[in-house]
Amino acid sequence: MISKEQIMGIIQQQVEEENYFVVDVEVKPSNKIIVHLDGDQGVPIEFCVSISRLIEHTLDREAEDFELEVSSPGIGQPFKVHRQFTKNIGRHVEVVGRDGMKHTGELFSVSQEGFVIKEENRVKPEGKKKKVLQISEHPFIFEEVKSVKEIIKF
Repeated sequence: MISKEQIMGIIQQQVEEENYFVVDVEVKPSNKIIVHLDGDQGVPIEFCVSISRLIEHTLDREAEDFELEVSSPGIGQPFKVHRQFTKNIGRHVEVVGRDGMKHTGELFSVSQEGFVIKEENRVKPEGKKKKVLQISEHPFIFEEVKSVKEIIKF
């Protein structure tokens, strides 16, 4: 059986040399290998192809057959590694807490312990007829969050 560690050993050096990063490696029981790569400026298809070829040439199909998929995580996929958070500072994200509450806003800052989003809400001040825009910062600790993903805002 092909292992996640085996795949990481094959690709880690080249991925780091090219200044990209591994988001996730998954090896399903059917030997389907799924590799998600990313970079601070995205990841070009040519690099995904080169990593795919590296894995293909390193593993022996005669010993063990496998299916291979190498790509970027794509829009709408939850963030899995810290570098995805820093890459997406300034973009709109949806945060789902462990309590099930959803928050949307601009990813403002990231630290080792967590991150902060700026939320915009329309609130009606007491004694006023119109709602006004209120911007507040909402801090999160990574352990308190179920998922975070980028959202496209038009």
